[in-house]
Amino acid sequence: MSAHSEDIILEARDLTRVFDGITVLEPFSFSLKRGEVLGLLGANGAGKTTAMNMLLGLTTATSGTIHAFGMNLATHRIEILKRTNFSSAYTSLPGNLLVWQNLLVFAQIYGVKKPKQKIAELMELFEITELSKRVTGQLSAGESTRLNLCKSLLNDPELLLLDEPTASLDPDIADKVRKTIRRVQAERKISILYTSHNMKDIEEVCDRVIFLHKGKVVTEGTPEEIVARSQEDSLEDVFIKIARTGDIEE
Repeated sequence: MSAHSEDIILEARDLTRVFDGITVLEPFSFSLKRGEVLGLLGANGAGKTTAMNMLLGLTTATSGTIHAFGMNLATHRIEILKRTNFSSAYTSLPGNLLVWQNLLVFAQIYGVKKPKQKIAELMELFEITELSKRVTGQLSAGESTRLNLCKSLLNDPELLLLDEPTASLDPDIADKVRKTIRRVQAERKISILYTSHNMKDIEEVCDRVIFLHKGKVVTEGTPEEIVARSQEDSLEDVFIKIARTGDIEE
């Protein structure tokens, strides 16, 4: 990594991914600073999930490099993942376990000290204490989402990847979750990579955003900068324009 890297938690350089001869992510570079929330935006098929999977080491990049905490992901994945966590509205935890059992299993995997205390604190934070003895497979989509968010904070991560964290939530709970994420992030100086189709999420939570379209970076900057650059009225209008035309220009 470069000389200014002490404040950079995550850095991707010229990442590409080709599946069966089809390029799904063109050369893609970005850096995420300590304590920053970066939104990765785009319509379905833009390349967000591919990028996330490469950053977690679940998919190997066709070319390019990923560094986190100054280490190369290709050679230090375990060390990096110990300091990282992930939550997605589309990922389910083992359905046959009770809620508290699921969290205890992950707490043990992460080596959490005083796991029962930590689990109780996180369930209270995301208002799911009453679900503790429910079978995980019987939870609603919104309840499962909040359980996943609890799991994602068990190891007090320095780097957090959040994929559509409010996708299954009603407006009231989504508002509470946004505020909780932002408060915890600010208190602990967590660096977050955040994907969402909900532009209210992005405007409230993200410091900076990158828009992708069909595997290409279209624009990046603060939400306010991008709205001004596009001459649209809102970030949602920018999203729609990019999804339809692939650009922020007419």
